[in-house]
Amino acid sequence: MTRPALAIFTIAVLSFGATASDWPHWRGPFQTGVALDKNLPTTVADNVVWKAPYGSRSTPLVIGDRVYFINYDAKKDGNKEDIAESIVERVMCLDATKGTKIWEHTFPIFHTDIVTSRLGWTNLAADPKTDYIFAHGTQGLFMCLDGKTGKVIWQHSMGEEYGRVTGYGGRITSPIVDEGLAILGMVNSSWGDQAKGANRYIAFEVATGKIVWISEPAGSGGTYYSCPVVATINGQRLLISGGADGSVYALKVRTGEPVWRYVISVSPLNASPVVAGNHVYIGHGEESPGTNVQGRVVCLDAGKVEKGQPGLVWSKEGIVARYASPIIHEDRLYVPDDGGDLFCMDTKTGDEIWKFRYGRGEVRGSPVYADGKIYVGEVQAQFHILEPGKTKCKRLDKERFPAKAGNAVELNSTPAVANGRVYFATSDEIICIGTKNGMNVPNPPDVPPMVKPGKAAHLQIVPAEVAIASGQSATFQARTFDADGNFIEEVKAEWSLPAPTPPPGVKATPPALKGEISADGKLTVDPKVPSQHSIVVAKVGGLTARARVRVVPQIPYVNDFEKIPNGAIPGGWVNTQGKYLIKTVDGNKVLAKVNDKFSPILARGHAYITSPTSKDYTIECDVFGTAVATKNDKGEVIKQLPEIGVSAHRYSLIMVGNVQKLRLMSWDALPRIDKTIDFNFQPGVWYRLKLTTDIAGGKGIIRGKAWPRDKAEPTKWTVEVTDSNPIREGSATVYGYVTGNFNDQPGTEIYYDNLKITPNKR
Repeated sequence: MTRPALAIFTIAVLSFGATASDWPHWRGPFQTGVALDKNLPTTVADNVVWKAPYGSRSTPLVIGDRVYFINYDAKKDGNKEDIAESIVERVMCLDATKGTKIWEHTFPIFHTDIVTSRLGWTNLAADPKTDYIFAHGTQGLFMCLDGKTGKVIWQHSMGEEYGRVTGYGGRITSPIVDEGLAILGMVNSSWGDQAKGANRYIAFEVATGKIVWISEPAGSGGTYYSCPVVATINGQRLLISGGADGSVYALKVRTGEPVWRYVISVSPLNASPVVAGNHVYIGHGEESPGTNVQGRVVCLDAGKVEKGQPGLVWSKEGIVARYASPIIHEDRLYVPDDGGDLFCMDTKTGDEIWKFRYGRGEVRGSPVYADGKIYVGEVQAQFHILEPGKTKCKRLDKERFPAKAGNAVELNSTPAVANGRVYFATSDEIICIGTKNGMNVPNPPDVPPMVKPGKAAHLQIVPAEVAIASGQSATFQARTFDADGNFIEEVKAEWSLPAPTPPPGVKATPPALKGEISADGKLTVDPKVPSQHSIVVAKVGGLTARARVRVVPQIPYVNDFEKIPNGAIPGGWVNTQGKYLIKTVDGNKVLAKVNDKFSPILARGHAYITSPTSKDYTIECDVFGTAVATKNDKGEVIKQLPEIGVSAHRYSLIMVGNVQKLRLMSWDALPRIDKTIDFNFQPGVWYRLKLTTDIAGGKGIIRGKAWPRDKAEPTKWTVEVTDSNPIREGSATVYGYVTGNFNDQPGTEIYYDNLKITPNKR
């Protein structure tokens, strides 16, 4: 049946800053997928208020009279190469009444193999108290933006600073804001006791971007994108989320202390939980432990925790709820599965009340309940409005968005409901629907109950981690909390700089921080030590806390690795420990890529050296690779060679051994900037790589050289590209990818020597 043309009209809405039914979290004001708004539309086509030509995969946020979302942009003019060169991620702000653009903030893509169509898949988080918007980009930029202007308040590069692992297939986590903290989960591997890969959370101060706490509730297991929710249970303010190891866990929001954990899947979790009272509901679409059944939905009693595990109220196997998250409303749980079935379940027993087939398959967006209706989309460009009843479900409307110019439209977004309207995104546009009498209902404020804190049971140091330059200072404060995570007071502490406990698998004790710390917590690191990393410790009574300190290498920087013990790594480097180590080869110390780890995450790695805000420099390094012989499926012997490279300004110069190429590139998945030439990469030969960037006049000129080390340096650059949308900063980096390592066979060897990073002459 042919649908009528979409009718567009205008209705009034509350102004920015007025009391409204805001949508500050991707699952709404209650984080349950429920809104209180009334008189919402029962059809799409006849109730379009506005459309805006900006596609998105994520859920819009609505604060007052503004709509926020994340997506990507590519200029439509010029040839194919120009389009690729112009692709950026961006956060956008639209007028919620008209759909007109107010501002956009763009940022580059780098150090990821995620493809274009899966950019901008994270959800934003908002802090209505400050009008700040928080975004986590595909490349790992975590930023705090002023919601009124789009200005960056503060920003961290999660990969370059903390070793965040880029998400597989676009699976990147989304932040949450609570009580002045912006909290982000990730799988990472950085340095020291956090060198081992694990699922960690970092809480940043909303106002400053300082790290308040770092928590490790689970092991690594894979990338995931379950979004956290916050709830108060048994007097504890908890962050609750699915994780990388297939478990659901809870952390105290104010301190990061793990409270409980329950494993429900053998694989990472992507759906988010919902909470009602003490009960936590979540599903997954993989195998459950001890079974061969795919898919599961569980209800956990977080009010009854024994030995670090909540009670299991009920479990229903066989519901493949892999991506979409459930709704909880009154005594009903609405769970969508991957194929487009919506299950209505009794919250107390898990019994199925009814099941309704609304989609044709492949569901990623989650449903939203408002005004007695459920709004939900499916990937195959269909948006549904359903009416859930006591014993069955009724379809009110189904709107299909046809392909344009041969390009299929997708609908991955979850709807948002605010100000008496419904907002959702397709891959082509943002759409707002509403009726003339649509009504917002003010949300009751989420105010944690006031409690008198108990006895001090936890000590916290703020900031929990700092990155400073040699000779600089940082000041720490100590805070006490009771056993439930309630803040007590700031306290005077006894400060020290001890040697840290060796990380797992490391025999030698890491060195203590070289510097001094005063009685009031002011640390000054030794200006004679160019780079190092260690800890600061505070003691108050019987409580102890520690903070991590990284003294970041500054430019100019030279390292021949001769003064570093074998098995160690250079001080101040990130994402290096466990992937690289110092080794003596032919009487000479070199940095070696670890080649006997069989995980792809460990076989390939960027070692980040300088600050992500480093600019205008040249990196040079001697590199060496060996070959190994492997057999293919036909039993034929194949010689495997590694990939070896360096990066500057987030551009990489890489010798790719197996295809005998030299590449100058900025983004693994797309040839946005990619100059590739033939290159005779021979095993057992030392080469020298040299990469420099010249950013000026709105353009970037990136040049690279590669030549055998025993030969004279070529006068001309080997590869050169011009970037009309240049990346203006980034960590200096060495890169290695070991090949041929599988089963018990070590892979190719990669060595680095005589590293030099120098400022460009102007």
